[in-house]
Amino acid sequence: MRVLVLGAGALGGFFGGRLVEAGRAEVAFLVRPGRKAQLDRDGLVIESPAGNFRAPVRTLVAGDLRPGWDLVLLTAKAYDLEGAIAAIRPAVDRTTAVLPVLNGMTHIQALQDAFGPGCVLGGLAQIQATLAADGTVRHLAKLALLEFGELDGTMSARVRALEAAYGGSSTEARAVSDITGAMWAKLVFLGSLAATTVLLRANLGEVAAAPGGEAWYLRMLERTGAIAAANGHPVAAETMANFGGFARNNPAAAASMLRDLESGGRIEADHILGFLLEAARRAGIEATLHETAYIHAKAYEARRAAGRLPGRVSPPAP
Repeated sequence: MRVLVLGAGALGGFFGGRLVEAGRAEVAFLVRPGRKAQLDRDGLVIESPAGNFRAPVRTLVAGDLRPGWDLVLLTAKAYDLEGAIAAIRPAVDRTTAVLPVLNGMTHIQALQDAFGPGCVLGGLAQIQATLAADGTVRHLAKLALLEFGELDGTMSARVRALEAAYGGSSTEARAVSDITGAMWAKLVFLGSLAATTVLLRANLGEVAAAPGGEAWYLRMLERTGAIAAANGHPVAAETMANFGGFARNNPAAAASMLRDLESGGRIEADHILGFLLEAARRAGIEATLHETAYIHAKAYEARRAAGRLPGRVSPPAP
């Protein structure tokens, strides 16, 4: 199986690296020239509770791409989707599967419009990881899960082949039949976590320490679960209970959106919070909590664009 990974950051570097580790697929990373030089010099380095990994990897830059890939693993941020589509287009033909592990749901239609419905898989990643300044992929917690599947629910040869390609690696990668339901379940958790930690500017333990904070988070979680159910994808009661218990068991947890916001970076406000707000409104669900979180995130974006974040004196480059 020939797999092209877009990027070698936290997600692409980790899940692409674990595929290299398994040794059952031909893997290459499409990267910018600076990252290529770093990888060519140092190899791909992963530091992880599940096991460290270092190995030379094949790297490509724009202009190197040709068709002939069985699968493209797409790990861009949702706000970079348009550029990501343009970057991988030379590699995608009618036999190529595109596996996105972006947050939210709106990217699926955009990818189908670009490459055709039959080329696009559903997928999600559950991991806390970051890319250090020296190029090391740092996996911050034990959980590392990649799920993928056909959007029509069939268990195709290509998703089974990808699952087999990860065999022997130190991460869990599995093909599932209801990938759309799994993506909605992740969105319930991620949307609740992002809305809570971004709006309240604190991790879950700090939120819980505030009077009424834990109950507020659980209301947010319950309301987001209701949005998923109203849109045809109810989350199992046991899974919802696990989401609720996550706050008590992981007090330091916060959404990556909060980390991006606190560093003055771009955030996926429209793709996560805005999507959930519109889904709530369509279903007639009371949406005050989600509306407040979305307005807060969009106000941050406006302030960032105006160059009024602490330490900034001019608008950031687009």
